Amino acid sequence: MKPPARGAARLLSGAGLAAALLLPTAVTAHTAPHSGVPMADGKKGQELPAMPSALDADAECTAASREKAKKQDWSRQRLDLDRTHGHGIGTGVTVALIDTGVAPDADGLDGRVTADGPAADDCVGHGTFLAGLIAGRGASLTGVAPGARILALRGTDTRGAASPALVAAAVREATEAGADVIAVTVALPRRNTELTRAVADARRAGAIVVAAATPDPPTRGGTDEIPSRVYWPAGEPGVLSVADMLPGGLRPDRALPTTDIDLAAPGAGVVSGGPRGDGHYLGAGASVATAYAAGAAAVVLAAHPDDSPDAVTHRLTATAYPADIPQLDAYAAVTTVLGDPGASAGTERAAERVAVRDTSDADAATDRATLFVILGSTAVLTVLWAAFTLPRARARGWRPARAAGGGSAED
Repeated sequence: MKPPARGAARLLSGAGLAAALLLPTAVTAHTAPHSGVPMADGKKGQELPAMPSALDADAECTAASREKAKKQDWSRQRLDLDRTHGHGIGTGVTVALIDTGVAPDADGLDGRVTADGPAADDCVGHGTFLAGLIAGRGASLTGVAPGARILALRGTDTRGAASPALVAAAVREATEAGADVIAVTVALPRRNTELTRAVADARRAGAIVVAAATPDPPTRGGTDEIPSRVYWPAGEPGVLSVADMLPGGLRPDRALPTTDIDLAAPGAGVVSGGPRGDGHYLGAGASVATAYAAGAAAVVLAAHPDDSPDAVTHRLTATAYPADIPQLDAYAAVTTVLGDPGASAGTERAAERVAVRDTSDADAATDRATLFVILGSTAVLTVLWAAFTLPRARARGWRPARAAGGGSAED
């Protein structure tokens, strides 16, 4: 073999081998943003226990985490909380959190949580986790509105199963207590008359109602067979319906399908604390996104105290990052100068619904196309390598090049 030919063969052989070795990495890198599994923190390197949104009937309460986050997670960076807090921290605003309850003495929340009766006993830990996202204080895990107060209310039983009666009663209690923001982080599959009335009364009383667009996905089984539907109270008029998103802005693969979403916020690989100890957990789902949106509403309301509830909702949606589902931008919501907050446009925008484009087929097609391109490139390189190498190997009697040529540069 001539030296140039041998060099070309070696080059093509190396390229084919590199393509084969890079194939799994390339496919994984492309498909990772679409995964519904909570990431460590949007980056590699932080492995923390998962915070469940509900417990099995025979499961013990969520144990204290022995792990601590080593750095700020992607969600807080995405919401630009460091700059946002330079313009407001939600001081003077009360956020009613309707979930599994909140431990009043939880790390980072002590002194700013009102929780009576069952609401003070958070066996699941999920409500306390969300409270930290709204109003927690910590070196790197500060909530969106660390100056706000939390009114903890139970919308579930002790295991985390929600019911219309409990959620409706909690909304009414929040209204009677004068909560400024009501965050309903559970979602119900059917509309309930009593809950509809409770939400309407809360809005008439001047509360901003923020609700999860869907329940958090089940821990077992797939979600492919679950039909798309509107969940409640997110579907009620004037309620800000919030869904979860990945760092790339897409909804997770396992997110339950729905048709009406007003806003998307970080909802995967999010870090917060729990009701026991000072360790950290990972959380995911629309409930996490709703907590972030409720915290942003508190900061906006504190910074713009003359704004009506509809104007605050309008500000959150109008300043959101433009996408198929508008993405929460806490800093822009606080700092952007809008028109007359009392104009009818605000009310109309708050009542609008954003139709969610189902991107699952397109995402799958993109993944397949990427895989085919990589496989095709590998096949072409393999054929070229064989075309250069096999005839020369046959001519040498299948002996190594050095043995066939006695160390000569010629075949």
